Amino acid sequence: MTSVSSEITNMQNQTAYNNMLTGANKTTKDNDSNMFLTLMLQQLQNQDPTQPTDNTQWLAQLAQYSSLEQMTQMNQGLSDCMGYLSAMYNDMSLNSEITQTLSLIGKEVTLKDPEDESGKRTITGKVAEASFEDGTGKVKVGDKYYSI
Repeated sequence: MTSVSSEITNMQNQTAYNNMLTGANKTTKDNDSNMFLTLMLQQLQNQDPTQPTDNTQWLAQLAQYSSLEQMTQMNQGLSDCMGYLSAMYNDMSLNSEITQTLSLIGKEVTLKDPEDESGKRTITGKVAEASFEDGTGKVKVGDKYYSI
């Protein structure tokens, strides 16, 4: 039967070895986990031998630790999910703009002349071509390209 102290030492050694192999720096999560286990070990080592701590207290602390770990993992999973959803939304927006721009080919359009500062003059014509420049859709009316 191994002691709690040797188990914690083995866990810390394994974590350090894994970090060395992956080249990863210790994260706050690793530090928090190690800190909890270190404090728990110190409690075991420094308890009063005439009145040892009840096993139910240790089990309660381990249950809290386990619950905290699960919540941390769930939070990371939700963060990853939000990242995926954000990327998917960006892709959908880009696809929507592409579809909108391409759907204008061959149609009669009226748009404000970008060179007219008053904004009163318009340009009307049939869209001959569509292109994308700097992530923005552009249509060719007459002999000029206009941003949609």
